[in-house]
Amino acid sequence: MMTELMRAARLHAVGEKMQIEDVERPTASGTDVVVAVRGCGMVPNLANVLANWQTWYPQMPLPPLPAIFGLDPVGVVHEIGEQVVGVRPGDRVYVNPGRSCGACHACGSSTPQKCDYWTLGGYFGYNPNSLDMFARYPYGGFCEYMLAPQSALVKIPDNLEFRQATRLGYLGTSYAAVKKLGPLAGKSLIVNGATGTLGVGVTLVALALGVSRIFAVARGVPLLERLAELAPDRIEIFSNRGGGTEAWVKSRTGGRGADFMIDTLGAVASLDSLGDAMHGVGRGGRIVNIGGTAGELGVDVKWWMDEQMELIGSVWFTAAEGLELAGLLGSGAIDVAVLQPKSWPLDEINDAISGVSSGEGGFTSYFVEI
Repeated sequence: MMTELMRAARLHAVGEKMQIEDVERPTASGTDVVVAVRGCGMVPNLANVLANWQTWYPQMPLPPLPAIFGLDPVGVVHEIGEQVVGVRPGDRVYVNPGRSCGACHACGSSTPQKCDYWTLGGYFGYNPNSLDMFARYPYGGFCEYMLAPQSALVKIPDNLEFRQATRLGYLGTSYAAVKKLGPLAGKSLIVNGATGTLGVGVTLVALALGVSRIFAVARGVPLLERLAELAPDRIEIFSNRGGGTEAWVKSRTGGRGADFMIDTLGAVASLDSLGDAMHGVGRGGRIVNIGGTAGELGVDVKWWMDEQMELIGSVWFTAAEGLELAGLLGSGAIDVAVLQPKSWPLDEINDAISGVSSGEGGFTSYFVEI
């Protein structure tokens, strides 16, 4: 039987450009599926990850090179394994890149991010066990066909275009974080880094889930003003170039502070901004971090205890949360029409990696068309 080939973008060495090559096409068996990829979201931080990750976080492995990256694939189910149920060829799907062992207590409890094998396929792993996951599922989304477990599939609503669905990774991460806050009716929320990709996602999700008041904090005023247009009566904006977030939020809340905060800052952001915004949350508040900022954050543990604060880390989202999000998108409760697409063909993958800073902050969705 002749081996079938497909086109894929592969990275052979750190510091080099990706190469478009013909590689063996995967086949489905068991509970796995093969998806014909139609597009893949481009992580704005991918160039930094490819260049610096091994130095920044050597304990968190990249896929063994040569590797096919690509975090947020969408496409059509092409082939199913003999034990697959509920999925058919032709189904339009988003492929959640979260991979875990599927057999431990964490996986059985629907908290795969706690699994010792937790990995983001096509991106990076969280510990050495991720190498096992990369070996089993070596395909990111920058290729024509990819292998994935059926449990990773999120069916896309008919009214959602593929180019819009490539944003599901960031929207899903935002959705999982907002869910961790609990009921939002009558509550206020600080979104720190509000005009970035995650920040815009958190804002859209929080508005859809009923938050009453958003304190949107970022640096640039033009994008903040654009964000406020989403819900002028519910969003207040503040550029932290002009002062401290804590003082501003408390001035808007009679000195009490906000009920909640989600931090969405990027990898190179200042921890001082995160610490300042945290203290804009009032007594008994809940703070969730989904950003990429790294380092030691000094926290007064007595303040933490006395004020009964909750600090929560939230990584990615489950396929079940992806299905919930798809329902919100399908109903129109979350309108992604405000996000502007910017795309490149697979042949221009290197231009895409270097071109993601040319958009309008979190209002631009970057993706590669396959």
